[in-house]
Amino acid sequence: MFKKLFSVLGDSNEKEIERLRPVVRKINELESAFQGLSNEALRAKTSDFKNRLSGGESLDDILPEAFAAVREASKRTLGQRHFDVQLVGGIVLHHGKIAEMKTGEGKTLVATLPTYLNSLTGKGVHVVTVNDYLSKRDTQWMGPIYHTLGARVGCIQHESAFLFDPEYTSGDPAWPHLKPVPRKEAYAADITYGTNNEFGFDYLRDNMVVDLSQKVQRGFNYAIVDEVDNILIDEARTPLIISGQAEEPPQTYYTFARLVPRLVRETDYTTDEKLRTVLLTESGISKVERDLRISNLYDPANNQLVHYLENALKAHVFFLKDREYVIRDGEVVIVDEFTGRMMFGRRYSDGLHQAIEAKEGVKVQRESVTLATITFQNYFRMYRKLAGMTGTAVTEAEEFHKIYKLDVVVVPTNKDMIRKDSQDQVYRNE
Repeated sequence: MFKKLFSVLGDSNEKEIERLRPVVRKINELESAFQGLSNEALRAKTSDFKNRLSGGESLDDILPEAFAAVREASKRTLGQRHFDVQLVGGIVLHHGKIAEMKTGEGKTLVATLPTYLNSLTGKGVHVVTVNDYLSKRDTQWMGPIYHTLGARVGCIQHESAFLFDPEYTSGDPAWPHLKPVPRKEAYAADITYGTNNEFGFDYLRDNMVVDLSQKVQRGFNYAIVDEVDNILIDEARTPLIISGQAEEPPQTYYTFARLVPRLVRETDYTTDEKLRTVLLTESGISKVERDLRISNLYDPANNQLVHYLENALKAHVFFLKDREYVIRDGEVVIVDEFTGRMMFGRRYSDGLHQAIEAKEGVKVQRESVTLATITFQNYFRMYRKLAGMTGTAVTEAEEFHKIYKLDVVVVPTNKDMIRKDSQDQVYRNE
C-alpha cells in the first residue's frame, strides 16, 4: 500500500513515511495480543505505561503498545479499527508535526492515538477544535475510547465545562454522558477538548486572578490543533482581548456618524481595502473643518477629534451591517469572519465598536479598556509540544516552519483517490 503511493509524494515526505513503517509494523504485530486482553487487563495497561515512564522509559519506547491499546479500545467501543495510514498520522502528530490528511480520512480518530499516549505523562493534553459543537461532539464520540483505557476526558465551552462519564445520564439526548463540572476540573482531566478561543481566554483570565487557587489551567504540555492552517496561519495575528469599561462615551461619536456620510469617496477620501485604512484628501479635510468649525483638523489640540473621525470613516466604509456585524436586540454583534457565527460579548477595540453603534443609531456603550491580550500565535508558542491536522497544509509549509518550527508530513490516503480536483473559477458576478 505504501509503495504505490510513494510515487506521488515528494522525496522528503517519502523518506518520512518510510521511516515510520517499522513502527507501524510493530503496532500491527501487537494487535492479536491486545485482542486477547480482558477489559480489565486492557485498562490496566495505562497504569503499566505510567509506571514504565516513571522508570525511565520514554513515550517513544511505549508508543507501539499504547497505539495498539487505543486501536483495541476503539474496536471494542466504536467498532472502528485504525488503518495503517491512521497510525502513521498518529505518529506524525506525536512527533510534534503537522499531518496533512484528506477530508474523510478520519482525523478525529487519528488524534486519539497521540492524545492518549501523551496524556500518560500526567501533564495534560489539549485537543483544539474550531467550534464549541465539535468540542462536545468529539468528547462524546471519542470519550468511550479514553474511558476504556482509564483516562479522563473533559470539554470546555464558552460558559460551561464537562467531563465524559458513561455512568452519568444528562437530560440532553444529544450529549447523554457529558457531566457538568467546574472549569478547573475539566482542565484537570488527562485530556481536554476545546476551541482556540476558550483556551486562549482562560489563559488571559488566569493571568488576572488575585489568588493562584482561582486559576483553571495547569500548564501547556501538548496540543493538537484541528484545521491548523486556519488557526495558526489565518488567525495567527488575531488578538484575544479581555477589556473593562471606561467612562461614559461622549456624544462626539454621533456627531461624526452624521458627518461622515456627507463625505464623497475618492473626492473627499481614498481607501486601502487591504490595509483597511482611509485617508482624507484636501477637499475632505476642508469639509470636516467647516462642519466642526475648526481652523486646523490636525492641530495637536484636535488629536482626539481625528481619532473619532478615523473610526467613523472605518465604520462607514469597511464595516457593513449583516457582513461584519448584525444588530440584535439593539446591540451591534460581531460576526466571525471565518465561521460566520455571532460572537456575543465580543467588541472591537479603540472606539471602533462605538463608532459602529453610532452609525447604526443604537445606544453607544462605554468604550473598553484593554486589561489583558495575546495573539493566537504567541499563545500556541507556549506549548512544550505542538501538532496539527488539516486537509491543506503543504501550501503553507514554509510559514509553519518559519513561525512555529513545525514540519508538514502528507499522510497517504487509505485508498487511492478517485476524486478529481479542478482549479477554482472566479466570476465577477453570478
